[in-house]
Amino acid sequence: MAKWQDGRGILRIGAQRIPLEVAASYSARTRGLLGRDGIRGAMLLTPAASVHTFRMRFAIDVAYLGRDLRVLAVVTMRPGRLGRPRLRARHVLEAEAGAMAAWGLGPGTTVNLDVSGRLTRG
Repeated sequence: MAKWQDGRGILRIGAQRIPLEVAASYSARTRGLLGRDGIRGAMLLTPAASVHTFRMRFAIDVAYLGRDLRVLAVVTMRPGRLGRPRLRARHVLEAEAGAMAAWGLGPGTTVNLDVSGRLTRG
């Protein structure tokens, strides 16, 4: 697979198409969702195996993804928390709390990403 780059795309879960932001550079991953009041869709942090919610303004759902884009675990984190690292995780998907349950995203689900015109299948 080509190297990941910061940008936008589409997260596909079944027939759903969800707006996606990709944070692949160190600065974009460090900034993440800090300073925002919410997010429309989801954000993919890559590479990443853990996250924190210090200085965040809202609770988030966090999905840890393996190399094959299969969901390893999903947790909801309130602001001011430090997430536990997941050793097999290669990517982290973030969305507003409750969004992932509404999308039907849970452990074992494989996501597809349409980023910069190329479809990445898990």
